[in-house]
Amino acid sequence: MTADLSTRREVATVRPLVGPASPQRLQRIAVLGAGHVGPVIARASITAGYPVSIAASGDPENIALITRVLVPGAEPGWAADAVQNSDIVVLAIPLHKFATFDASLVAGKIVVDAMNYWPPIDGVQELFEDRQFGSSEIVAQRLAGSTIVKTLNQIGYHDLEDERRPVGSPDRLALGVAGDDTGAVDVVSGVIERIGYDAVRLDSLRAGRVLEPGGPVFGASLRRTEFEAALEAALRADTQWVSPAPPSPTTLQTGDLT
Repeated sequence: MTADLSTRREVATVRPLVGPASPQRLQRIAVLGAGHVGPVIARASITAGYPVSIAASGDPENIALITRVLVPGAEPGWAADAVQNSDIVVLAIPLHKFATFDASLVAGKIVVDAMNYWPPIDGVQELFEDRQFGSSEIVAQRLAGSTIVKTLNQIGYHDLEDERRPVGSPDRLALGVAGDDTGAVDVVSGVIERIGYDAVRLDSLRAGRVLEPGGPVFGASLRRTEFEAALEAALRADTQWVSPAPPSPTTLQTGDLT
């Protein structure tokens, strides 16, 4: 099945990347994973004004020092507590640990899958070897009680932090946001916009395969027009990828970038 790519452009006020939060309530974000990726996502979210909790697989005391040094402003906690009090959960754990991840922990939550299946790095993970599905589709099958959105995985964690730009900057980059639930995709796209990237919506998790290793935009730092052009070129070359839909007349008002 060929999925469409929505190219709706968000409307936002240009503000400095760092500044006071806008007056509306911002979602609380729980980041699960305190390795390389999790702290970067947590820092970017805090800079954008979001309240953030961070948790690893064990006692929060084990990551208290790391949190104070690497993610000042984040609250270390037990995973269950962090998730319970959150609106959005970012799953940034090592992929090989996902097979034993407790699905009930994130039931009822919007879960951002920031993981990648990359055998040269992770080794072969049998759970993700069924290539008729993208890795986030498999995550969604295992976390059936959650709403899965794929993003924050396509560029390296150093770039994710360093390449953030305010709305309107000519060198602002794009990140794909893929999911089957349009409401959840809109919520997560608002976060992506606020932390410093243009969100390009993809209308299904299956379409999110383009964001994974081997996909046409994985590992690439691309502006919105370049991102969309890369997808169009990939579709012409190989029909396994999705095609962009015509621009929608609908615009979405998102929170200001802080």
